[in-house]
Amino acid sequence: MSKPTHFLDLDTIDAKELRRILDLAQAFKRGEGAAAPLAGKTLAMIFEKPSTRTRVSFEVAINQLGGHAVVLSQTELQIGRGETIGDTARVLSRYVDGVMMRTNLHEKLVDFANSGTIPVINGLTDRSHPCQLMADVMTYEEHRGPIKGAKVAWCGDGNNMAITWIQAAVKFGFELRLACPKELAPPRGDIDWARNHGAAIVELDDPYEAVRGADCVVTDTWVSMGDQASESRTRLLTPYRVDQTLMDRAPDAIFMHCLPAHRGEEVSADVLDGPQSVVWDEAENRLHAQKGILIHCMG
Repeated sequence: MSKPTHFLDLDTIDAKELRRILDLAQAFKRGEGAAAPLAGKTLAMIFEKPSTRTRVSFEVAINQLGGHAVVLSQTELQIGRGETIGDTARVLSRYVDGVMMRTNLHEKLVDFANSGTIPVINGLTDRSHPCQLMADVMTYEEHRGPIKGAKVAWCGDGNNMAITWIQAAVKFGFELRLACPKELAPPRGDIDWARNHGAAIVELDDPYEAVRGADCVVTDTWVSMGDQASESRTRLLTPYRVDQTLMDRAPDAIFMHCLPAHRGEEVSADVLDGPQSVVWDEAENRLHAQKGILIHCMG
């Protein structure tokens, strides 16, 4: 039996294959391609975390590709009563053609992929969110052309999305400027890995310096799912809020946010709803990127 094609992290997938996924996504958005390339295929979607965009975009995507989805929460699985991830993976491998998993611990995702015999897609973990990043690159290139050589500024928490942007800098060849509080910086190992693989990663304390002349400014919520809100966290991140004064340093940049957003916290309302924001295109492109990923894994 051939090894299944997973979509777990950008750092494990060849850059040419990532580009092929984006080409598929763009073709689907244009209405091109086979009418039902995944006819008869079933995708199980496991959610240990709440979801709007991931849930809806994957379910609509598999349906539009001719397949169908089975949606499962943790409370509906025997995982919640002590069955191991490995045993669950072995069972589901006998029923469905692929699994999309949105979980707390990245190790659960990897264990599932290693134990089963079907493709596994990372719908978000505490470490990374590669499906979102594919939609982000697609959105950037729709608005600004090829992302290779672009300058992307990340402002805020060095969370799972920041890690995924670091991985993407290697695969897509753009410069990534990281403006994060030192206490909430991305893991040193991920930054070192990216630099060792040729990425231009610039670490800055000053968000105004990070965004100056940038082509794209990105942020995320200050409290990711699984993190605890605190006054100290808010105090650390407040200087990194993306407001119009900050965006004025990058007048030609687009603004991205994976959503959900909290107006007045990590981003001001006038930026999120302003002319530089492409967040709604970004959200739409989750659907098209998901189709490319599903074909990559299950086609």
